[in-house]
Amino acid sequence: MTAAVNSFGLNLPDYPWEAMAPYVAKASEHPGGAVNLSIGTPVDPTPQLVQDALKAAANAPGYPTVHGTPALREAIAGWFERRRGVAGLDPRNIMPTVGSKELVAWLPLLLGLTSGDVVVRPKVAYPTYDIGATLAGATSVATDNLDELDDATRARVRLIWVNSPGNPTGSVRDAESLKSLVVQAREIGAVVASDECYAELGWGDWDVQRGGRRVPSILDPRVAGGSHQGLLAVYSLSKQSNLAGYRAAFVAGDPDLMPNLVNSRKHAGMIVPYPVQEAMRVAMGDDTHVEAQKDLYRGRRERLVPALLDFGLEIKESDAGLYLWSTAGEDTWATVARLAERGIVVGPGVFYGEAGNGYVRVALTGSDERIDAAVARLAGSGS
Repeated sequence: MTAAVNSFGLNLPDYPWEAMAPYVAKASEHPGGAVNLSIGTPVDPTPQLVQDALKAAANAPGYPTVHGTPALREAIAGWFERRRGVAGLDPRNIMPTVGSKELVAWLPLLLGLTSGDVVVRPKVAYPTYDIGATLAGATSVATDNLDELDDATRARVRLIWVNSPGNPTGSVRDAESLKSLVVQAREIGAVVASDECYAELGWGDWDVQRGGRRVPSILDPRVAGGSHQGLLAVYSLSKQSNLAGYRAAFVAGDPDLMPNLVNSRKHAGMIVPYPVQEAMRVAMGDDTHVEAQKDLYRGRRERLVPALLDFGLEIKESDAGLYLWSTAGEDTWATVARLAERGIVVGPGVFYGEAGNGYVRVALTGSDERIDAAVARLAGSGS
């Protein structure tokens, strides 16, 4: 007699990008091939000094440390002071992670959230915040303002995600806005986790290299009020240093939370390989390659913005980051289809929540040649 077979696996939604297949196929029919501006994956080379650091650390027969080498954590602390205005960060309160997405997905579980707890995430946000809540058995609620929550929901909030600069919108929360959120979170006993991976890529008023203000961190003293209690800053080197393939990121903040996070990750074997830790250490100590990469993105942005406007799109927010959050005042998929006819693939706004309907996300992550091809196609000419 055959035993009944139980069903296995997590009950998660299908990965949304599979829905893009027909639009990618349509764009690929263009004589010059598709210009894929839908996913924010870096296309420029990994800086040579980072490659050299990885190679120099290739002889790594022993297990790496979950907490990260002291040298890496000191380099990150120095970066926080030099680039983010956060002085005196204790290296003990920093930990490398295997990219930032895995931390976003697992943080609710690592913090001990469970059924009945609420995770707040931005109204327009990439899906992993919701997935993290699901993995922990918690409930995800989309809002940019805790005052919108009823008392019963507000009382169950234990984790609040901030994404500034935001993906996909490119919105930036100033220090005053972040401080207000921190005050509210502390009143209800919730942790604020700030996903800040686009912080080096501010434009306009937030473009430091052009006289603008620095994008504030959740750990900024103007925000944190002299204490990192209940605060975690999450950062990735994927965007600023073209290290997406290295899975190089880190979390920093609350001195009371960090030991438990480190201990839990030790049990789970969530460890950044030693050669990657060395590559991160070198990358965090060098600002030249970061600003050179930003110059490339700035140039691509300056060419792409007027072309999208001339095509009939309106660009909203997009104050920082690698995306132009755009709308033609029509259904998202209608815009996606019209651009695919021109051989251009963009990200559907509906992938980022109900509030994203009617929008598309256009990434700056194309080579100069591909960006120029997109500009020509938007104008109705060229390949």
